[in-house]
Amino acid sequence: MGYSRTGTAEGPGSIQYLRLQRASSRSDIFPKLIAMQKNLKARNFAVFRIAGAGLPNKRKLVCELDNWTTGSLESGNQLMHGYGEVLLEHIELSLLPLIWNGSENTSFADAGEFSALTRRLDADVVPFSGIAFPVRLGALGNGYVTFLATTMELASDVIIDQHVRSCQVMMDLLALDERRSVPAESLSEREIACLQLAGDGRISEEIAEKLGLSVHTVNAYLGSATIKLDSVNRIQAIAKAIRLGYIH
Repeated sequence: MGYSRTGTAEGPGSIQYLRLQRASSRSDIFPKLIAMQKNLKARNFAVFRIAGAGLPNKRKLVCELDNWTTGSLESGNQLMHGYGEVLLEHIELSLLPLIWNGSENTSFADAGEFSALTRRLDADVVPFSGIAFPVRLGALGNGYVTFLATTMELASDVIIDQHVRSCQVMMDLLALDERRSVPAESLSEREIACLQLAGDGRISEEIAEKLGLSVHTVNAYLGSATIKLDSVNRIQAIAKAIRLGYIH
């Protein structure tokens, strides 16, 4: 679940959401996280994904990306020890961002204006303040984008904007995983063209007229593309093709 810039709920599976430019490698994601860190005036970031989903007592948070320094490396261990179980439980129940105050004179600005948009955790469990944006994209795409700092000044519009960006980061990671698992047989130019037009809202008859093909041939191309993308239907194939960068 994400938010538009106007605060409107916007599902990360929507076509509009998926049309956002996807990263081609993890090195493309890192600058996005640095920019978010600066916007939040945070000190460090870490992206965690949940492994072992669906297995009783086997779920755990795995750090996928971070910029811990030698001096802050212990922060990751402290975060997992202090709030690990809370993070695992929270994402099953809510997508509200989690915030907490640290024990070393760390604090957030007055949380009154955005209290409805966040859940505050017990203070003084870890020495640093932080915010964790939960993202739920399915069995393989659940996790948190977290930011740590001595102090943070947050506002409602900042929280909403950074939550949307967190969803984009997790979508990037999921898309990279899917790209690595795509069958060796790539989509043909005709399959891509048909998917692109279908994603633009064209029906088979319109696609056939546009490309100078028969309706039967268009449906055949869309069917073969759906199979290659390991999708159950045309809509899912279009969504996956957008995530993988075949179409936009």
